[in-house]
Amino acid sequence: MKKLYKNLPAIIFACFIVAMLVLFLVLPKKEYSSSEKRYLQQAPAFTFSRLLSGDFGKDFEKYLSDQTAGRNFWVGLSSYYNYAIGNNGSNGIYLCKDGYLVNDPEDMSGLDRNIGFIEEFAEKTSVKPVVLIAPSTGYVCEDILPAVHREYTDDAEFEDMKAALPSVDFVDIRELFKSTYDNGANQIYYKTDHHWTAKGAYTAYSALAQPLGFTAKPESDYKVTEYPDFYGTTYSSSGFWMTAPDTVEVWDSHANDEKSPVTVTITDGDEVIEQGGMFFYDHLEEDDKYPIYLDGNHPYTVIKNFAASSDEKLLVVKDSFAHSLVPFLADHFSEIIMVDLRYYTSSVSALIESEGIDRVLVLYSIDNLATDTNLGWLQ
Repeated sequence: MKKLYKNLPAIIFACFIVAMLVLFLVLPKKEYSSSEKRYLQQAPAFTFSRLLSGDFGKDFEKYLSDQTAGRNFWVGLSSYYNYAIGNNGSNGIYLCKDGYLVNDPEDMSGLDRNIGFIEEFAEKTSVKPVVLIAPSTGYVCEDILPAVHREYTDDAEFEDMKAALPSVDFVDIRELFKSTYDNGANQIYYKTDHHWTAKGAYTAYSALAQPLGFTAKPESDYKVTEYPDFYGTTYSSSGFWMTAPDTVEVWDSHANDEKSPVTVTITDGDEVIEQGGMFFYDHLEEDDKYPIYLDGNHPYTVIKNFAASSDEKLLVVKDSFAHSLVPFLADHFSEIIMVDLRYYTSSVSALIESEGIDRVLVLYSIDNLATDTNLGWLQ
């Protein structure tokens, strides 16, 4: 009996390994993880060349990890264990006060390169660009951060950006965002996602009124509709599965119109998507509801509004932060062209000339601007 007790831990461990192996063999393999919002590794094809190169071994290791029985449980257990022992943020995301999941500070070493591309573009283009950079969530919402966290260097980076961009109209929204957030009085960033909310997008829109030459509409002009159960990108990367979901808001100035005056045409390779209205409600059926705004990431999107307050054409060079902001801008421009340089690989300067662009907006989050490797397509 004593020998049995002595070996009990080893016996339990062996039984656990065997049980996990049996479950791995008999359970159907999942293709997609809705929690992590990514496709899972499938069984890799075997060849001797892939075995000798090490590619088969790497892919098979990913396959075992992705298809482990109860994967969500183990990922969550790891995240909460690290949090409990004081390693909050060990996976790159902090579990913060008030249910916020916040990315830790991004490596800013690539920022100077991309700012240089924007300045070179501004010096050569016929239209003076307006540049708006969204500050990081951790910088604006510093009151919700854990006691121990890496420093957010937005202040220094913004001052450097302004000094390095003399040829643009730089819109600095740091203080506006901090005062609007007001220590949590307004939610201007999502709690489970890295983007700004519709309220945050409206705040940035109001800051663009003077430099882009329009009068911002008051908040009372919009019908606000809420859609619950939104889990964003920080949630899917965090493993903190007990975090409460966000709510997506649609601010629609044309909600009472019999027919929306706005049309959207998206060109993505050989596929062309057309619809009336800027909100793609099919995405409400998904966990990640952010693509409700202009259908998410695409190379080239054209928004036309026959009831706009001007006949001007606006070009927006952007990351995904623009998707929830452009619907506000659409009321003031007869045509808006959005290009995403991660997928659009033609000359932006040539596009300005060929399309007769009147105004140019460059809009990125500071994190994406620091890490994007495609700004060279501005030339």
